[in-house]
Amino acid sequence: MRIAEVAKQFDISADTLRYYERIGLLRPVQRNANGVRDYSEEDCARIGFVKCMRGANVSIEALIEYMRLFDEGDATLEARKQILIEQRDAARERLARVQAGLDRLDYKIAHYDELISLQKAAITEGRAS
Repeated sequence: MRIAEVAKQFDISADTLRYYERIGLLRPVQRNANGVRDYSEEDCARIGFVKCMRGANVSIEALIEYMRLFDEGDATLEARKQILIEQRDAARERLARVQAGLDRLDYKIAHYDELISLQKAAITEGRAS
């Protein structure tokens, strides 16, 4: 698959794909006779994994290390697992902070709903007098 097709499939730019290759998140992509990148299913699976991990806010640095270890094979299973555990724990902390913010927003919105309701009742009561 060509870079434009892969970019469209994964909703990322061609520049991002080139960057991922340059920093080691992707292995060097095979090129056709004209020098055009030709992404394999394995390349696409790797892109899908990277995109998913970036969506979870896994750091580029952690992903580079993870992919380097992945490429080294099964002798690195424990190290890869440790990276994933650390990144999961960091994601849970971020999620807890976001949830606390959402809870505060819900509280404030409910408070304003109550104030607006009281204001409307006072206006309606004033007209009835």
